[in-house]
Amino acid sequence: MLTRTMVVLLLFIGSAAGAQTPDTLFTKRSLFTWGDAALFAGFTAATAAAAPADRWFTRELQDEARQANRALNRGASVFRVVGHPGGLIAGGTLYAVGLASSDRRIEDLGLHTVESIALGNLITVSIKIMAGRARPYVSKDNARNFQFFRGLTNDDYRSFPSGHATAAFAFASIISAETSHWWPDTRWIIGPVMYGAATLTGVSRIYNNQHWASDVIAGAAVGTLTGIKVFRYQHSHPDNWLDKKLLRAGVSVSNNGTLMPMLSVVRR
Repeated sequence: MLTRTMVVLLLFIGSAAGAQTPDTLFTKRSLFTWGDAALFAGFTAATAAAAPADRWFTRELQDEARQANRALNRGASVFRVVGHPGGLIAGGTLYAVGLASSDRRIEDLGLHTVESIALGNLITVSIKIMAGRARPYVSKDNARNFQFFRGLTNDDYRSFPSGHATAAFAFASIISAETSHWWPDTRWIIGPVMYGAATLTGVSRIYNNQHWASDVIAGAAVGTLTGIKVFRYQHSHPDNWLDKKLLRAGVSVSNNGTLMPMLSVVRR
């Protein structure tokens, strides 16, 4: 139900953008900025600060009364789905609808959403395998239970970072970036909603005893930075291979980035 609501909301956003926004899909941006360095440093500091309190967060959320609370149980289940597979379903649906209706903006939003989540999860899985951190249900009394490459063969030791948090924050990051590009005045509305839902996804993973708090923050870092980089790169390079192959609806892009209307969907 929540995934369906997400898809409907994003379809509305994409349709409104296509009707009200000038063709600004191409905007040259620097891929790396000092702001990125500050963001990375902030996430690193937050992860390090949360690590000593990992056991406390887990103990608090594993409290019998909280675990028995029906509303918290349902909420955790809902936001777990938001992290995975909710974002991928929403992105895939947007892409399919945009392609079928020749709406470039909806197609663009869907493709870049899926791309951000997939790339973020690829990074996260690689770190999981190398870090080999035990999940809380395996090592409840030792949050520092890491072993190099132990995660290669056993999911019990793939706690760091959280994959659900990565996906949820990648989704929030790319949606916030895309919509801020269309409507700059909405960044203080859409952004908090998206990132708030992503945060609750991360909390649900601690509540479900699958991750430590520092896992969630590290996953949030990977997802957020991945979404930002995908947005900047794809919109600064409209002739990139992936967009040229998969963004086929509504308009084509000339060599200088100008959007050219098309009478029909082009099959390359």
